[in-house]
Amino acid sequence: MRYVVNENKTAPFNIAMDEWLLTKLKPSEPVFALWQNKSAVIVGKHQNTFEEINAPFIEENGIEVVRRVSGGGAVYHDLGNLNFTFIIPLDHPDQVEWKKFIQPMVTALQKLGIPAETSGRNDLLVNGKKISGNAQRYSKGYLMHHGTLLFNSDTETLVRSLNVSDEKFISKAVKSVRSRVGNIHEVVPDLTLSEFQEALTYELSDHNKDKEIILTDEQLAEVHKLEEEKFSKWEWNYGESPKFNYHAHEKFDGGIIDLKAQVEDGIIKSITFEGDFLDVEDVENILPEFIGLPFSEPKILELLGQYEQKKYFGAISSEEVASLFNEEQIEE
Repeated sequence: MRYVVNENKTAPFNIAMDEWLLTKLKPSEPVFALWQNKSAVIVGKHQNTFEEINAPFIEENGIEVVRRVSGGGAVYHDLGNLNFTFIIPLDHPDQVEWKKFIQPMVTALQKLGIPAETSGRNDLLVNGKKISGNAQRYSKGYLMHHGTLLFNSDTETLVRSLNVSDEKFISKAVKSVRSRVGNIHEVVPDLTLSEFQEALTYELSDHNKDKEIILTDEQLAEVHKLEEEKFSKWEWNYGESPKFNYHAHEKFDGGIIDLKAQVEDGIIKSITFEGDFLDVEDVENILPEFIGLPFSEPKILELLGQYEQKKYFGAISSEEVASLFNEEQIEE
């Protein structure tokens, strides 16, 4: 694969670069980028930022908070973490399969002596511990598959940054995370992160046969514009909670959905879906279709039946989504 070099370390720019690569690069073949953020929390597209972060700790330690354009859960980045992005031409979102498109990374890691394997709905494991979480977004003929690679990340700061935890539970939480999450450095202790990045680039670029794509000044200016006008804005990264009189929360095998709706006289006036579900296409694209519908499970199931379900809610089925619409729990 050809590749884009991105040496920037600030989250608003790097998340803007991901969106720009997805929507503007238009490559004829797969492309990858390896990049890093200084300390940052990156929240999923549909998450409530206020519920995902420990705001006092974030502010005290100058940790950036940025919302990405893909679904899934919040993750912590630091300079002990290497991130990757694949941009892949793809005719139709039905062709999206996360294990297929993560395979080049799995193969590259294995060639470096790191026994990576896929697991669950979006994780990579090494020796039974999670070293990578992944998410995807499809847009107009291109798939963006991106993820984290924990090399030597600060586990305690990770725990303290995500969610608000009572101090007496911090130590227990850190131990719990360390038991489930691994750092690649533990497997290859003689390898520095810069050497790891160089080796990955070598493997993914077919031993340097595929050359770097050098972005023009005009293209970089477009990325900076996205950074300034979207990914640096409070409105994007936090946003205001909509008015609602109905709230349903459920954890399914395919992820969490928080449904919030404003319902008047049995009719949906506004609606949002929050959570860590791994949608391939943005569920916001179909939200207008809910407005004006009766708030009833059969009507919602009928609506969802018109769409290719896995695009908008990942592995969560139409029946599971529709089950959240319980008329008896609407607050009058």
